[in-house]
Amino acid sequence: MADCFDGNVLAAKSFARFGVTHMFGVVGIPVTGLANRAVQLGIRFIAFHNEQSAGYAASAYGYLTGQPGLLLTVSGPGCVHGLAGLSNAMINTWPMVMISGSSDQKDFGRGDFQELDQIEAVQPFSKFSVKAKDIKEIPDCVARVLDHAVSGRPGGCYLDLPTDVLHQTITESEAEKLLTEVEKVRVFEATKAPPSSEIEKAVIVLRKAERPLIVFGKGAAYGRAEGELKKLVERTGIPFLPTPMGKGLVNDDHELAASAARSLAICKCDVALVVGARLNWLLHFGESPKWDKDVKFILVDVSEEEIKLRKPHLGLAGDAKKVLEMINKEIKDDPFCLGKSHPWVEAISKKVKDNVSKMEAQLAKDVVPFNFLTPMRIIRDAILRVGSPAPVVVSEGANTMDVGRSVLVQTEPRTRLDAGTWGTMGVGLGYCIAAAVANPERLVVAVEGDSGFGFSAMEVETLVRYKLPVVVIVFNNGGVYGGDRRSPEEVSGPFKDDPAPTSFVPGAAYHTLIEAFGGKGYLVGTPDELKSALSESFSARKPAVINVIIDPFAGAESGRMQHKN
Repeated sequence: MADCFDGNVLAAKSFARFGVTHMFGVVGIPVTGLANRAVQLGIRFIAFHNEQSAGYAASAYGYLTGQPGLLLTVSGPGCVHGLAGLSNAMINTWPMVMISGSSDQKDFGRGDFQELDQIEAVQPFSKFSVKAKDIKEIPDCVARVLDHAVSGRPGGCYLDLPTDVLHQTITESEAEKLLTEVEKVRVFEATKAPPSSEIEKAVIVLRKAERPLIVFGKGAAYGRAEGELKKLVERTGIPFLPTPMGKGLVNDDHELAASAARSLAICKCDVALVVGARLNWLLHFGESPKWDKDVKFILVDVSEEEIKLRKPHLGLAGDAKKVLEMINKEIKDDPFCLGKSHPWVEAISKKVKDNVSKMEAQLAKDVVPFNFLTPMRIIRDAILRVGSPAPVVVSEGANTMDVGRSVLVQTEPRTRLDAGTWGTMGVGLGYCIAAAVANPERLVVAVEGDSGFGFSAMEVETLVRYKLPVVVIVFNNGGVYGGDRRSPEEVSGPFKDDPAPTSFVPGAAYHTLIEAFGGKGYLVGTPDELKSALSESFSARKPAVINVIIDPFAGAESGRMQHKN
C-alpha cells in the first residue's frame, strides 16, 4: 500500500515548501499535530501562552522580515483571541496569516465543540480568507493566503482548516503532484512603479519648493527604502521627519533630522514628500492648523486607494524603494541641493538645536525618586554603547512610549517597534519575541510601562523557554498613567475605598516574575543600580526583567493624548 499522510502533514508540507520558516501560536484541538509536523519539516514553532501575544508576534514578524508572519490557533475561542493579532496586521498593513482549526464540517450548525463561523468572524480584519473543504484543497489554499498577504498593500489573511479535513488522508504521490501543480501556477507580483512622467512632475514640485520636507514612515521601512531615502536626503539637503516607526531609516542624529523641530517643520513646509506614511491621526490628517493650508503633498504609497482617499497634490502609487530610486535618478540628471545656509534648513537646524539643548538640560539631571527622563537617558546611553547591529527597541505604554520616542535614538532601520497606527497596548512581549526570532543577531530591549507590560507579562516564560536575548525594562509607577490621579471630589460613592481604576499594587515586584522561570530579575531605584543592571543584562544577552521604580506622580494622564480622554 502507498504511503499515506493526513491533512496536518500536508498543511505543514505546504507551508515548508512555499518558504515558511517560522510559526507562532497556541496548540490544542485540532491543530497540535500540525504544529508537531511543521517542526519536523524544519519550521520553527514558537509556542505562546496566549493567542493574542502570539498574533502580535506574527504581525511584527511580517513587518520585520517582509514575509507573512504565521499564527496558529485552535478553533472558536482560539480564533477569536487571534483576531487581536490579525486586526493589528490589517491596521498596520503588515503581512500575516492566521490559521485556525475549526469544527467538523458535518457537525457545523449543531453545536459542535468550539463551533464558530470563523470565515465570518475574521471578515472585518482579513484581506483574503479561505476554508480548505477537502484535503486536496490544502496546498492551493496555503499558497493563496501566503501570496495575498504580501500582494499590493500587505495585510492579514485567514486559512480555515476543519477538523475532518485535517484527519483526511492522501497518498504521498498525490500530495507531491498537488504541491508541484500549485508551485507552477503561483504568480508573484511585479514591483509596482508610477509612470516616469509623474516622477518628473514630483521632482519639479520639489525643486521649486522654498520649504520642502521629506516625511517617511514604517511603509518605507517595510519596503527596505533606507538606502534610497538617505541618498535623496543627502543629495537634495531637504530636512526629514520620520514617524515613530520610521525612526532609524536615516540616523536620528543626522544633521537634517527635523524630529526635534516637528511642529515648525510640518507647520511651515510648503511641499511635503510623504513616503510610506499615511496622512492619518499620527500626521494630523495633513490638515491645518498643524499643517499650512496650502501645503502640497506628494504622496508615495503602494495603495492607489490610499492616494485617492487623501487627495494629495500629486500621488505616486508604487513600492517606496522603487519610487525613490526613480526620483533619485531624475534628480541626478539635473541636481539641486538646498545647502546648509538655505533659510529653511537654517530655521529647522536652529529650532532643533534649541529644543535638543532644552531636552538635554532636563536629561542631565539625576532625579531620584526617578522621573521618566532620568532612567530613559541612562537606557538611551546603554543602547547606543551596544553599537552595531543596534538593538531592536520595543516600546509601549502612555508616558513611557511618549518619552521614549523623544529620548531614545534609532541609528538603524526597523529597530523600533511600538503601539503603531492603532495605538495597540499589549504588543510588547509578542513584538520582543518576533524581533528576537527575526533578528537573532540583535539584542532586543523592551521599554514598557507597567500597564503595557501587564497585558502579556506571562510571556516572559516564553523568553526563558526559548533562551531569547531579550531585556524587558518595566517603568513601574503603580498603575495606568501612574496610580491614583483622582481629585478629592471624584473619590466618592459606595466603593470609594476601592483602588482607583488606574491603580495597581504599589511597588509590584515584576522582576520576580521572570525569576520564577529561571530568568534574571533586577530591582532598581537609583542611576547606579540601573546602569549596573543594564550593563550586566546587555552583556549576558539572556532573558531579564529590570523593574524600574518610578515616582507615581511623574507622568501625565493619557501621555500626550489628554485631549482624547
